[in-house]
Amino acid sequence: MEKKYKFSIWYILLGIWVVFLIQSVLSSAFAVRTIPYSEFLNLLKQNQITEVAISANRIQGKMNVDGRDQMFKTVRVDPDISALLEQHNVTFKGQMESTVLRDLFSWIFPIILFVGIWYFLIRRMAGSQTGFMTLGKNKAKIYMENEIKVTFKDAAGVDEAEQELVEVIEFLKEPAKFTQLGGKLPKGILLVGPPGTGKTLLARAVAGESHVPFFSLSGSEFVEMFVGLGAARVRDLFEQAKQKAPCIIFIDELDALGKARGIGGMGGHDEREQTLNQLLVEMDGFDPKVGVILMAASNRPEILDPALLRPGRFDRHVLVDRPDRKGREDILRVHLRNITAAADVDVGKLAGMTPGMVGADLANLVNEAALLAVRRNKTVVSMAEMEEAVERVMGGLEKKNRLINVEERKIVAYHELGHAIVALSLPGTDPVQKISIIPRGIAALGYTMQVPTEDRFLMKKTELLSKVSTLLGGRAAEALIFGDISTGAHNDISRATDIARSMVTEYGMSSKVGQVYFSREKRPLFLDVTMGMRNEVEYSEATAQLIDQEVRQIMDEQYKVAFQILKEKKEFLEKAVHLLLEKEKIHGDELKALMGIPTQKPATTDTLVP
Repeated sequence: MEKKYKFSIWYILLGIWVVFLIQSVLSSAFAVRTIPYSEFLNLLKQNQITEVAISANRIQGKMNVDGRDQMFKTVRVDPDISALLEQHNVTFKGQMESTVLRDLFSWIFPIILFVGIWYFLIRRMAGSQTGFMTLGKNKAKIYMENEIKVTFKDAAGVDEAEQELVEVIEFLKEPAKFTQLGGKLPKGILLVGPPGTGKTLLARAVAGESHVPFFSLSGSEFVEMFVGLGAARVRDLFEQAKQKAPCIIFIDELDALGKARGIGGMGGHDEREQTLNQLLVEMDGFDPKVGVILMAASNRPEILDPALLRPGRFDRHVLVDRPDRKGREDILRVHLRNITAAADVDVGKLAGMTPGMVGADLANLVNEAALLAVRRNKTVVSMAEMEEAVERVMGGLEKKNRLINVEERKIVAYHELGHAIVALSLPGTDPVQKISIIPRGIAALGYTMQVPTEDRFLMKKTELLSKVSTLLGGRAAEALIFGDISTGAHNDISRATDIARSMVTEYGMSSKVGQVYFSREKRPLFLDVTMGMRNEVEYSEATAQLIDQEVRQIMDEQYKVAFQILKEKKEFLEKAVHLLLEKEKIHGDELKALMGIPTQKPATTDTLVP
């Protein structure tokens, strides 16, 4: 890669100082001293004037003072000065000495030097920062074929996506194999999926397997405040890519550039739309036989312009989804290669503890475990650090120094065990792994960790109702023991209400409302955030009232279920609270043993051997 220079303001200050220093030296060397005419006469009488040039009203020449020649000038007073000069044997002439050379060295040369320094600094800045001289150039990072060390071995857990991209590699290696039958490879390949699933890593792996140059840049790097610069960068990017073909162009976060035209009003979006238009033109214009493959990644495909997604442009969409349990095992093995792991690290158990996590989450998990081991002065990373890293990633940093009074600790203990006992008593709930009353994160005073035994893609009505009951178990335990309730159930009620409302309005699980879908807030496909706007209400006020009644009924009924379970098992609840207050953490197996529930032997697990 080309060398990058870091610009500093000290370069400019140093250049200015050098210019003034040179100007000062040159000015002193060619300085002309102005003297009175009387002093000129005295110097002449002392034979210190060596030569002069006389004009109509000025005398200029050289004088020797203290053994050193010096230029001088004075006003001519005596019109008949030539006789006096002859008397003292002074060489004189009747024209002024040219000052062009002196002016050149004292003013023009420093200016040229300053401009040269300024140009040199601008050129160095252009290598690492956006400057005036690089506005129309693309800002892609170019990786040559021998610089990319990433292969499919480094991209685990995305087997289906890899299979989709294998033929791209074959095309880049042997394009004649496809073109001899008249086949054409898709011009554009769009990688879609949640953040952190490895879309950028896959694109680099394709370049690494193909051994071709790789142009990488973000969609936001095209758009500038100056109109036309984005389009110029698109043209420059494709021109460079054609010169280095076969190669891969990868645009990350394509939604920053390819958002559907017309969205967001007018004004500031004109430049982005011009850039998008230029990208569409370039994709139509280049020949697929040249060997330039355009790849892009986005986690917001629903907002992309339809013109980008039509056949002939980004006509192949590759889903890079969240990994399943086997995929998580493979990803963990990849990241565990970089650390010294103990023999007790169980990859299968870790994969079961991390449902929904993507590759970036798992990489962070392994790194957190390694940091914990270093903090404890261990030479290897054991399963204990791995499990604690899972809790840290999911629940936040453990805060053992947070002081909680005795009464609040009791409330938290009853609350968390209320969740755990209800979960262990209902069918279709995830197994309870750990209960803790040590504060974590920003607001959690305790937590109950439930880990599913397998990945689930469908949920039955009874399972959703059990989830609601489990979430309300903490509030029910407080009401049962103290006859009062606290604010600790805030998040539980919010999550339980979301499940109940989804059952009524989205899943058709209410007999009174019926098998009808009622639209709600639009949500992105792969981001767990709202888009900030609601759909127009498509049902009457009477229906809205009925929906509210059904949601309320589900919440009330499941609260009664949780309350009744805890009332029947109050003895176990009291014993478990005593144990939890003493140990601060208890495992699910300890609670099962206390309640007399048999524990199942775990299935055969995959143990990592370092």
